[in-house]
Amino acid sequence: MSNHCCASGSGASALNDPRWRRILWIALLINAAMFAVEIVAGVAADSRALQADALDFLGDAANYAISLGVAGMALAWRARAALFKAVTMLAFGLWVLGSALWGFLAGTAPHAETMGLIGALALAANVAVALMLYRYRTGDANMRSVWICSRNDAIGNLAVLGAALGVFGTGQSWPDLLVATIMATLAIWGSVEVYRQARRELTVGHTTA
Repeated sequence: MSNHCCASGSGASALNDPRWRRILWIALLINAAMFAVEIVAGVAADSRALQADALDFLGDAANYAISLGVAGMALAWRARAALFKAVTMLAFGLWVLGSALWGFLAGTAPHAETMGLIGALALAANVAVALMLYRYRTGDANMRSVWICSRNDAIGNLAVLGAALGVFGTGQSWPDLLVATIMATLAIWGSVEVYRQARRELTVGHTTA
């Protein structure tokens, strides 16, 4: 994963781009809808991976709302918003790790068919959002955090589909728990990326203020 993510001219101009704001609104609505679908399916299927992905959708919807709120603000305020999102990504990752550990100790095998169906739907939703956001992946920390979340979500959905196949083939819960752990690792690593750039941008913002 590249760390060459300093704010560029294209990132600055995109902040006032109506297309950027429109994409964020679409992404927010998609993620909110998928949270509702996945949390119900995750509980019904007893899948830690689906429940983790559902909470990720909820967190992303909140992140898109924050990005919309600070899009027209100064770099320092956008960097502060990115710092907040880095903290939420870290919290999500730690929660998923804890949930996976609990599932390892007390969980039962989830329903592979439900995992596969909902995982495929979630993948389609996240790929669509990631493609819309791709051109903004090299902007400031706030814009990059949105891209990183969408990228990680698509990767996580592929892992959920792999877990569904693993659960179906073995009849055991460990593939589901393994994927939940991978998703947690992605969230924690993504939070580090966003935090580092946001801190750099805060330093620049204070210097130029």
